[in-house]
Amino acid sequence: MKLLIGNKNYSSWSMRPWVMLTQFDIPFEEVMVRFDSFAPDSKFKAAIGPLSPVGKVPLLVEDDGFVIWDTLAIAEYVAEKFPDKGLWPRDARRRARARSVCAEMHSGFSALRGAFGMNIEASLPEVGKRVLAGNAAARADLARVIQLWQEALAESGGPFLFGDYSIADAYFTPVVTRLRTYALPVPDDVAAYMARVFAAKGTAAWIRDALEEKEFLQFEEDYRTSRD
Repeated sequence: MKLLIGNKNYSSWSMRPWVMLTQFDIPFEEVMVRFDSFAPDSKFKAAIGPLSPVGKVPLLVEDDGFVIWDTLAIAEYVAEKFPDKGLWPRDARRRARARSVCAEMHSGFSALRGAFGMNIEASLPEVGKRVLAGNAAARADLARVIQLWQEALAESGGPFLFGDYSIADAYFTPVVTRLRTYALPVPDDVAAYMARVFAAKGTAAWIRDALEEKEFLQFEEDYRTSRD
């Protein structure tokens, strides 16, 4: 399998399947398609366009050319292809709950994601404080993330959301990086969970690569800060 991704410093959607595959020791070939602009004639769009009907990353491409362009569909496909890996919780109720929170992340938290774009190499506590103070929707999203994590951890006993590491933890990893970049306030139990996510080998490997990119994209920076 090939996984097409964008820049690791910025591409939160790419992070999810990459971290998942790496964490579960599932072999894949990484294909980096670097962001260059949001223009219709960008090199990025020219490279991705023939493979994806939506023109975005990530993409999972099989050897026979079969393409999956949605992160949740990628997760489900890989879980079915490697059932012995236990990507979803094995308990039926925990599995249903894990799918529920992934779907909530997939379709929600737009205010949090819009206000606090992923930027792994940055440390922006003052931006975080200012934006959070003036954005009620982002505050509500943050409160819901905290509630969701606390409830899952309390029910499972940890160390991850549903006991063992699962797709749900990979799915929320970009949120974990955002909370650190912008120093958003979280209670101690959530901070401890975040530390465990950062220490997981998939997350640690992605962050290491992101910090080594040293590729500052002004159009990305402008886009991230234009929401302040």
